[in-house]
Amino acid sequence: MDLFEHSSLRHENAPLAVRMRPESLEEYVGQEHILGPGKLLRRAITEDILRSIILYGPPGVGKTTLGYVISKTTKGVFLNVSATTTGAAELKRLMAEARDRRAFHGQRTILFVDEIQRLNKGQQDVLLPAVEQGDLILIGATTENPFFEVNAALLSRSQIYQLKPLTEQDLETVARRALQDPRGLGDLRCQVSSDALSHLVRIANGDARVLLNTLEFAVLTTLPNEEGLRMVDLAAAEEAAQAQRVRYDKSGDNHYDVISAFIKSLRGSDPDAALYWYARMVYASEDPRFIVRRLLVHAAEDVGMADPNALLMAQAAGFALEWLGMPEARIPIAQAIIYIATAPKSNSVVNAVDGALAAVEKAGAEPVPIHLRDAHYSGAAKLGHGRNYKYPHDYPHHYVVQDYLPDNMKSLRVYEPSDQGREKVIKERLAYFAALKERTKAQEP
Repeated sequence: MDLFEHSSLRHENAPLAVRMRPESLEEYVGQEHILGPGKLLRRAITEDILRSIILYGPPGVGKTTLGYVISKTTKGVFLNVSATTTGAAELKRLMAEARDRRAFHGQRTILFVDEIQRLNKGQQDVLLPAVEQGDLILIGATTENPFFEVNAALLSRSQIYQLKPLTEQDLETVARRALQDPRGLGDLRCQVSSDALSHLVRIANGDARVLLNTLEFAVLTTLPNEEGLRMVDLAAAEEAAQAQRVRYDKSGDNHYDVISAFIKSLRGSDPDAALYWYARMVYASEDPRFIVRRLLVHAAEDVGMADPNALLMAQAAGFALEWLGMPEARIPIAQAIIYIATAPKSNSVVNAVDGALAAVEKAGAEPVPIHLRDAHYSGAAKLGHGRNYKYPHDYPHHYVVQDYLPDNMKSLRVYEPSDQGREKVIKERLAYFAALKERTKAQEP
């Protein structure tokens, strides 16, 4: 279903932000620097001569809304997809249809791709031939810097427009229109005090969607008085704004709370909880690369040598993400989450590397023992480098008692394996080596 088909989405139970979506540029609020009178983008839209563009800006500033306005203006076939739910196969089908539509019917196709930064390189490459040959006009919307997230080839064939957070004046216009328009809250007979409206505008922080969601919540939760009026005062606005903050914000505290809960669920060996928090992030359009990066860290930090394959599973999830993209990669990422959550846990690697760093900081750069120095370059032998070095593979079990630390560091012990998983075997092996060292030293004259 085309998400811009208002006949099915703009019903009375749809969110206020959807019901109030502008139908034309005249209704569109904000972004005067690119859509004001006489601006190139405005002329391209009104004259229906648009070429491929990338709309870049934070949430709630009108990227999707502008796409909707274009869909109402153009005479071409307008399609809309979300990068979070579209795969390469679907994109190839759309490209083939666009090519046939242009070749046989003389119709052009405009494709709006929401969250275009979530398409992987391969998926973005699928779009390139159609854009280059003129079969397709691309409108990409992204909250991330397109110069980092979008292929250079696509960028070179697109005009980039940066949308800015809406001003408080813009937001006040949006709010007052919603209060008066029958599509919005006009039929509810509500009045919002000036200080309440100012508070809602201020906490929206340039985001029209946040403003409209909070405004609607404040109005609907305010009971009519004896005259049937809903009087929203500052207290009601503050309470509504606080309630609306219970959401996932990629740049706010809730972002860190959710990822913290995710990591702690992995560490606590609870796969169900870990998958739940993962799903919360997916639905909130969290960058999947961020999630995989956290898996890589956790696999080494909290599983470590208890099951070294955990790190490989996290790496495989990252590989799958880059090659498949979302939503297909959600499955291998979930597989890695389940594997890591159910793996034996050990943080001995963290303690070991931190201990080694602390030892270096305390002792400084000690000279490398002569027998461990590089003996491969010309003249090294004359300096004695490598002399008396014992090659472990020449000895039984490929092990020989030998010092590998500077003289004043020989007692250093930073890696202490746990009894978990594979580390139990490692612990037994290191204990055998330690005992062999003691016996060897006892036999020395």
